[in-house]
Amino acid sequence: MADDFATQMNARREGWPEAMGMTITSATKDEVRAEMTIGPQHLQAYGIVHGGVHCGVIETLASIGAYLVARERGQHVVGLENNTSFVRAVRAGTRLRAVATPVTRGRQTQVWAANIIDEEDRLVATGRVRLLCLAADQSLAGEQVKGALHSGG
Repeated sequence: MADDFATQMNARREGWPEAMGMTITSATKDEVRAEMTIGPQHLQAYGIVHGGVHCGVIETLASIGAYLVARERGQHVVGLENNTSFVRAVRAGTRLRAVATPVTRGRQTQVWAANIIDEEDRLVATGRVRLLCLAADQSLAGEQVKGALHSGG
């Protein structure tokens, strides 16, 4: 596979990133980047971006990066925690850029940190995502994930 997974991600535009209008601009096991322009679908009742959008962007980028690390080991990943802080309100028409980088890339868990900035390079949101690395034959079903957590994964 190519060093940059972004081309493959954008060729399979589907799910949450597609619904949000998010474009992955770079995706390697060392850094994942994305861009999007805020539209009415991203807003909450006060006319600013819904916090869940920021959480979703941060989790998406962290998950892509963690997957790129885990796949080399024959693993897949599932999110365990997403801690996102909202720093600045954003309105429709704003162009956002996001970047995620690894904090730890352990065999059982990974932690990725991400920032979202606006077109004036101001911090909009920041967060960390912790992900569980599962063996290829482990199901993503709740009981098996719960068992992996209790056994030390």
